[in-house]
Amino acid sequence: MQNNKLEFDNSGIDPQTNFSDNPTFSDIVATRRGFLKGGIAAAVATVFGGTLAGCNSETKAPLTLPEVMKPAPVLMNFAAIPTNRLDKVTVPQGYTARAFLPMGTPLTGAYPAYKEGGLNTGAEMEQQVGAHHDGMHFFPLDARADGKNSVEGLLVFNHEYVEPATLHQNGPTAAPRPADEVRKEVAVHGVTVAHIKKDATGQFQLVQGSPLNRRITGATPMEMAGPARGDAKLVTKYSTDGTRTRGTLNNCGNGYTPWGTYLTAEENWAGYFMNADVAQPREHKRYGVATKNGRYSWETADNAADQYQRFNASTIAADANRDYRNEPNTFGWIVEIDPFNPDSVPQKRTAMGRFGHEGVVFQPPVEGQPVVFYSGDDSTFEYIYKYVSKAPYYKATAGGHLLNEGTLYVAKFNADGSGEWLALDFNSEKFRAAALAKNVEFVSQADVLINTRLAADVVGATKMDRPEWGAVHPTTGEVYFTLTNNTARTAAQVDNANPRANNATGHIIRWRERQQPQALSFDWDIFLLAGDVGTETPGTGLKLTADNHLASPDGLAFDHNGLLWIQTDMSGSQQGSGPFGNNQMVVADSKTRQIKRFLVGPIDCEVTGISFTPDMKTMFVNIQHPGDRSTVTKLTSTWPANDATSRPRSGTVIVTKDDGGVIGS
Repeated sequence: MQNNKLEFDNSGIDPQTNFSDNPTFSDIVATRRGFLKGGIAAAVATVFGGTLAGCNSETKAPLTLPEVMKPAPVLMNFAAIPTNRLDKVTVPQGYTARAFLPMGTPLTGAYPAYKEGGLNTGAEMEQQVGAHHDGMHFFPLDARADGKNSVEGLLVFNHEYVEPATLHQNGPTAAPRPADEVRKEVAVHGVTVAHIKKDATGQFQLVQGSPLNRRITGATPMEMAGPARGDAKLVTKYSTDGTRTRGTLNNCGNGYTPWGTYLTAEENWAGYFMNADVAQPREHKRYGVATKNGRYSWETADNAADQYQRFNASTIAADANRDYRNEPNTFGWIVEIDPFNPDSVPQKRTAMGRFGHEGVVFQPPVEGQPVVFYSGDDSTFEYIYKYVSKAPYYKATAGGHLLNEGTLYVAKFNADGSGEWLALDFNSEKFRAAALAKNVEFVSQADVLINTRLAADVVGATKMDRPEWGAVHPTTGEVYFTLTNNTARTAAQVDNANPRANNATGHIIRWRERQQPQALSFDWDIFLLAGDVGTETPGTGLKLTADNHLASPDGLAFDHNGLLWIQTDMSGSQQGSGPFGNNQMVVADSKTRQIKRFLVGPIDCEVTGISFTPDMKTMFVNIQHPGDRSTVTKLTSTWPANDATSRPRSGTVIVTKDDGGVIGS
C-alpha cells in the first residue's frame, strides 16, 4: 500500500514571538558615531604591523611571530572566486576541497553501513553520523596539553534538523507517524564526536573502532545544571525532581570552552513541541511552541512510548502516567559536552539562559578574572546576551562549574554608539522594579532564566534583526555578530545608518567592551551592510563588488591570524534566484575591510560551521541540506556523490592548500 505523504513546515525557523515595545535596532542606529578611534586601532596595528617594539633600547634578537600569527596583510593573496550555481564546492585556484563524514557514515557501535535510498533504520542511524551538519570545532588530541597537534584530534559537530522527504525510502508518512521513522528523525539530530587522524598520504580519515567516536542524539540522557536545576517548571514524568531530560534538538551554532569542552546551542527547538491548551504558559507561548502539531508530528508516533509522546506538552494530554507539560522547558539551553570522555553526561547550563541560542563565543580568558561568553537569539526582533561567571578563571581548576553560577545580561544599543549590558538578576532591585513596571512577576532566578526572553523584554533590551553567530577577535577582543535579515522592518524604521526597509540581506555589528570584558558598557558600530554589488556601508569606505557581494550573513569565526570568515544562509527565492548564486563563504580583514569570496557551496545548501587545525593548514567547513527542495522523485542536488541518482547528504568539507600553505594565503 502506498504511504500517505506528509507535508512539513521545514523552514526550521520558529515564529516571531517578540511583540514587546522595546526599541528595535533600526530605531537605535539613526545617529551613528565612528568606531575604533584611537585605542583599538593602535592595538590592531600592534598585531598586524611589521615590527614589535622592545621594552628598552637594548639591541636584542628580533621577535618572530609563530606561523599562525603572521600579519594578516600577508594573507588574502588568493584570487576571489565568482558566484555560481554549480552542484559542487568551489574554492580558489591553488586550493582543494574534499567531502568528509557525510550523513550516514558509520561511526560507532556495529558501524552499520549507509544504505542509499533512505533504507537505514532508526537503530542504525543512532550509530551513524547525523544530518544537517552545522557548528563545529576541531579539538587537537592534546587539546588539554599544548594543543598543537594538527594530525589527530576530535572533530565535533552539530546536526541541526532533518529533511524527511529524502531521509526515508518513500518520504515521510502522515500522522500517526510510524515509530521507526520518528526514531530515525530523532537520531539524526544532536552532535557527532569523530576521532580523526591523518593517514600516510596526509589525508584525514575516521579512526575506526575508536572509543572516542560518539553520537549524541535527540534521545540521549542529559543533566540539567545551574540555577534552574530541580525547579518545579522542569519536572516531568521522566525526571520527577527536575534534574534530567532527554536529548538536544536543533543544534545550530556552537562554541567551546577554555578548558577543552564543546558547547552546542539549541536554536529553533520550540517548533518540535505542541501544546493545544487554550492558554499556553508563558514558558511556551513566548518561544513559539506550536498549538496544533509539532514540526514533524513526532508526538503522534504509533506506539505508547513516552519517548515520542513527550513532544505533546498539552495539559489535556497529561495524566498520572504521562505528564510532559514541562518538557519544552528542558530545551533552549547551551549544552556542554566533554568530547574526551565518551561516558560523560551532557550538561544543560541553565545559568546561560533559555532562548533560541544560535551559538556561543567567549572572550580570551584572563587568569583571576571571570569568564565571559556571548550568545545571540536567532529570531526576528530578539536579543544579544552576555554571561559573566561569578567565580574567576584559573587555568589549573577551570571547568563547567564556571557556567553554573554567574550573571546573564542582555544588550541595549544606544543611539550615540554606546551600549550597556542590562542584568537579568532576580536579586537586583532594579530588575525587579523593571518587571513590576511591566506588570510581570518572577518568583526566583530559575524563573527568570526559564523565561529569559520575557526578562529581556521587561528591562528594555534592543530588538535586533535575527542575531546569529558571534566571533571575538583573538587579539583585540572586539566582538562581531551577524544579523542575518529581518523582512519585518518597515519603511518607518529607515535611517541613515541602516537605510533599508525590508532588510532582506542583513548586516554585521561589532562592539568593544570598555576597559575589560566583564564591563557593563561598550561602544559599537556597523562593520558591514550586506547586499548586491554597489552596496555601501556608510562612513567606512566599504563598497561591495563582484568579488564579495553577499546576502544573509550567518556563520562567523575568526582564525588565529585575525581574519574574519563569514558564511551565508540564504533561503527561498533569495537562494534560488537573483545575483548571489549559491550560499557562500567570504573572508574579511577586520582592520582594512578587504573582503574576498573564498568558497561557494552546492545547490540549495547552507554553508555553515568552521574550524581549523592549529597549524592553520586544514580548514573544516560544513555543507548543510544540499538539495533541500528535493523529493524522492526529483533531486535538486546529488552532492556529495554527484552521480545523478544518489540522494543529497549534508557533510563536512576539508579544505587544504595545494602547496601545503596556510589557509587564506
